[in-house]
Amino acid sequence: MIRIAVAGCAVINRHYAGAIHVDYKEGDDPVTAADRETNDLVCRELERAFPGVPIVAEESDESTFDVRRDAAECFFVDPLDGTREFVKRNGEFAVMIGLARAGRAALGVVAVPATGRIFAGGPGASSFEIAKGGARRAIHTSNVENVPDAHLVISRSRSTDDTFALLHRLGATRIDKLGSAGLKAAAVACAEADLWLQPTQGGKLWDSCGPEAVVAGAGGVVGTPSGAAIDYAAGPLALDGILVAATRKLFDAVSLSCRGDVP
Repeated sequence: MIRIAVAGCAVINRHYAGAIHVDYKEGDDPVTAADRETNDLVCRELERAFPGVPIVAEESDESTFDVRRDAAECFFVDPLDGTREFVKRNGEFAVMIGLARAGRAALGVVAVPATGRIFAGGPGASSFEIAKGGARRAIHTSNVENVPDAHLVISRSRSTDDTFALLHRLGATRIDKLGSAGLKAAAVACAEADLWLQPTQGGKLWDSCGPEAVVAGAGGVVGTPSGAAIDYAAGPLALDGILVAATRKLFDAVSLSCRGDVP
């Protein structure tokens, strides 16, 4: 999975070095040739390396998405997470590959083309970072327990007035915007941030599977404040409500404060 994600980064960097032509799928949801070419490469290489394991990928035909239903294992691929940031050329985008087993996130890779950083791991397997030079180190979430003490990361492009109202009610004071779900999850996993809180309008399972596995392997939790686990086998494709990535104590603190915001 790491090898394939790195190959995807090479495709993205090639496009990043040239002209970027943008199309739109729905409303203001951008897609580029880099999204499509990386999607094709990652799916092709996953099929070759893991024959028979279903793949749900953002830029694939929607008619293929039901392959995940009740599958023992399934890959979830976001070939270019953070397309808006890719178009803006701010470096905040990633290749994400997640593997779900029995409907739960089991392994994940988040690879960052602009920096060469790679984050990988899963629950029960621990998580680690591979730096651009190849050095590997174990990563762990922080020890922060209270939201007012926490460093939060939120979406650069999808944050709304309701997001900031919720953060104010939680008592959050140190808040930074960052593109890409994968980068925000990785920041939590390696303790560069303590908490990622994201209203999930527009989010899909390929936005959460890889990041969830990496955060869980680093000792953190990803889920909604209701405490319900994300079901990758039989649950809805679209994420609903609020997605939280944090240490267990921070997650519990947010859950208690957000009960009234959960549908």
